[in-house]
Amino acid sequence: MTTLQLLVNGVALGAAYALVALGFVLVLNATAAVNFAQGDLVMAGGLLAVALAPHIPAHLPLPGIVLLPVVMVLMAGLGLLLAAAAYLPLRRRPPVAVFISTIAAGIILQNGASVLFGPEPRAAPPLLTGGTLDLGGLVVAEQSLAIVVVAALLIAGQQWLFGRTQLGRRLRATAQDPEMARACGIPVTTMILTTFALGTAFAGAAGLLLANRYFVTPTAGGDLILKAYIAVTIGGWGSVPGAVAGALLIALFEVGVSSVLSYPVALGLLYATLLVILVARPQGLFGEAARRRA
Repeated sequence: MTTLQLLVNGVALGAAYALVALGFVLVLNATAAVNFAQGDLVMAGGLLAVALAPHIPAHLPLPGIVLLPVVMVLMAGLGLLLAAAAYLPLRRRPPVAVFISTIAAGIILQNGASVLFGPEPRAAPPLLTGGTLDLGGLVVAEQSLAIVVVAALLIAGQQWLFGRTQLGRRLRATAQDPEMARACGIPVTTMILTTFALGTAFAGAAGLLLANRYFVTPTAGGDLILKAYIAVTIGGWGSVPGAVAGALLIALFEVGVSSVLSYPVALGLLYATLLVILVARPQGLFGEAARRRA
């Protein structure tokens, strides 16, 4: 595999990880609490795509593209349930209560998936045909390019929503100062529910994107939440660009460094890099919201 092919594959993996980390950061900003169920929500999104795939009419092209909005809407509903059960009843309690409740929610999702799907790896449909493209002698997988394009569109859509719409301004005001937002007449609880729905929809999209090339199992969530946590730590807590940059850096080590050395060595170097960043710049590369680190 050439260097350019590795780069494309690494960017594709990093783009999917960025969606995981983005949903993580959105909830963190809105609630100042860490959603430890985020990785299991990604797993749930992947298995939901697997379960829905047989019900897509055979005459429809590009089943993954057809499934993507359906999975995101259904996962947004699951995010509302998660917020109602694991966050809202505990938001006046110490943060550790929410940490534990989201861990419990993740365990429930994991065990429920094991009962329904079994332990074997599953694959979701590809976004495109699952073939390859020849770009001037560079042969790349269509799925890798599709992952990059879809993730970029979703991240750009999130940036547009938060930066250019009234709803986005209300969401940002709630994240920055919930008490002041409430005093200004913003329905804070509704904004928090919206944030959970949006973050979980991104988790569902990431699950569908990852489940085709990398498969999905009921126990995959633990590894994904760890990567999301590392990504936001590297990038800076509360920083959306930082989460994306951290996710791409993780993928660079997993794909690029592991191809030259080995996967265990790549992981060791990744954690060494994390330690260096924490020592040299504790607030993360983008220096956002260090006060919220837990």
